[in-house]
Amino acid sequence: MTDLTLATRPGLPDALRVLVDALPRDAWPGDPRFGALVRFWLDRHLAFRDIIATLQRDAERLLDRHLDAAAYGTRLRRLGGHFVQDLHGHHMIEDEHYFPALAALEPRIAAGFTILDADHHALDARIDGFVKGANGILQRLDDPVALASRTGRFRDDLAALDRLLNRHLVDEEDLIVPIILTHGEGALP
Repeated sequence: MTDLTLATRPGLPDALRVLVDALPRDAWPGDPRFGALVRFWLDRHLAFRDIIATLQRDAERLLDRHLDAAAYGTRLRRLGGHFVQDLHGHHMIEDEHYFPALAALEPRIAAGFTILDADHHALDARIDGFVKGANGILQRLDDPVALASRTGRFRDDLAALDRLLNRHLVDEEDLIVPIILTHGEGALP
């Protein structure tokens, strides 16, 4: 059996790709059922990707001395706080509401939502590491050597988080959007 854990999965197995194979990504925007819910979902995912990219750029800018410690700390507090809060809220709504409803609409790919739920737990551990890393930086903004060291580790951890989060988001989109396009937004409670 293929390992479907987030850290090692190259994508969804073929058995779970039946809808996205029938409704490929490049056709989504032109589909008449591509409505507000799909746009909202994809926009939330884009926002998570954008925040991580910004945090990575900020870490590089600090390490290259193109961003001072105070400005970096302010941006890290604001963006990091939004990222953690929004991601946890997003996952909670998915786990408690959307995943069960979507799995009921498409029982043949319901196993995909078990995978996505497991991803959320794996990402929770990474998010905890993100919070600890960010807090470690914020506690040492006045120590250039410690700040550079902690920011370097944080930047590397962000790259790993980015890879895992992107794998999850792509797989989630490949499951969810085709279900909504097949059944319509009105099929969800």
